[in-house]
Amino acid sequence: MADLNQLKQKYQPVLDVLAREDATIQAVDLQGDKLHLKATVVSEGSKNRVWDAIKACDPNFSDLAHEITVAQGEQSYTVKAGDNLSKISKLFYGDANKYQKIAQANNLSDPDKIKVGQSLRIPAA
Repeated sequence: MADLNQLKQKYQPVLDVLAREDATIQAVDLQGDKLHLKATVVSEGSKNRVWDAIKACDPNFSDLAHEITVAQGEQSYTVKAGDNLSKISKLFYGDANKYQKIAQANNLSDPDKIKVGQSLRIPAA
């Protein structure tokens, strides 16, 4: 029988990436002898970074059952300390230079004036 805590420990770097990527985790449990991980990430770029973390933990990931999907449509994002629109744009679109799309969707006259805790609309890519 697989040990949930051992598998979580093995794949902790993946869980860390999901947290950094602002993913929504729906499940971290056992499915038979495998760690079942179900999460929704904000972009294809985020999904690729999660995949990189999975392969770094175990290139064969034979003890992992995963469902990593990308959120569709417009999303919202709450500004965190250290954020700027370029960083948020990179997270959602994989391109820091698309920050104007976010600025326009939120009627921001100055893209440099966002505040921690502020909720932003993120248009679909």
